[in-house]
Amino acid sequence: MLAAHQDGQDVALPTSGTTGAAGEVVRTTASWWSSFAAYADLSGVRPGDRVWVPGPLASTMNLFAAVHARATGARLCDAPASRAVLTPALLERHLDELRPGTRVVVAGDALSPALSARAAAVGVETAHYYGAAELSFVACGRDAASLRAFPGAEVAVVDGVVWVRSAYVARSGPALRRRDDWASVGDLGTYDGTTLSVTGRPEAITTAGATVVLSEVEAALAGRATCFAVPWDGLGAILGAAVPPEDDAAVRASAGALPPAWRPRLWLCVDEPPLTVAGKIDRAALTRRWQAAHPGHGATGRV
Repeated sequence: MLAAHQDGQDVALPTSGTTGAAGEVVRTTASWWSSFAAYADLSGVRPGDRVWVPGPLASTMNLFAAVHARATGARLCDAPASRAVLTPALLERHLDELRPGTRVVVAGDALSPALSARAAAVGVETAHYYGAAELSFVACGRDAASLRAFPGAEVAVVDGVVWVRSAYVARSGPALRRRDDWASVGDLGTYDGTTLSVTGRPEAITTAGATVVLSEVEAALAGRATCFAVPWDGLGAILGAAVPPEDDAAVRASAGALPPAWRPRLWLCVDEPPLTVAGKIDRAALTRRWQAAHPGHGATGRV
């Protein structure tokens, strides 16, 4: 990336397809370099800082952080560090390892105000941003409830879809949509002119004719469950929930108050939900785990 920038060449970066399609994102290096000053203010990364980026560099959020550190004169290192870049799942998993005074950039998924507050309680400051491999930075804040347009970016929501206009957008990418100077990857949200609320491209299932958005069920269960789907003959899919053993009884009880279609019918007890290599919740792994524990159920089974 640094050599490409010196030579004025475009770069092609792989994307894992979290917005719906895998492939290559082609961008100018200037589209990243032009955001460095604003990102330095967000992250607090300065020359000489030690920056921990534990996720794989195949993830563009991690690669950007590594390139920014190198270009800024900061050093990549293992924990502990003064700065870190984590997904929300990795922040929760490693929160006890972070020293008071650490500033963490959190991206790759929505950072809940509750997790941000937990971090603040132990002296860890969070800086959250919403973006995509094709869009780079769109909005930033302390958490997902306080997102404002990223410096240098204009935000709009049209027919429920989030659009951005900035110098940070890639030339092309598998999920990239364009309307004149505006770009989108199809994420849904609302915008009141100040605060952007992003619901993403919701993972939804159809169960017995009803469409259920997994993130909405998780929110209704106070974030104590991770939902997944198991294909089921005659129903399309059945909703499952993975919960820590200590929360199992309470979550099952609270699920009884949900609308019938929202109630998980399949349950797993897991100490921690599995993560993808990019540090995001791996719902497909939960589906496989349930199927392995219940052979013969699903495509030809009954509840």
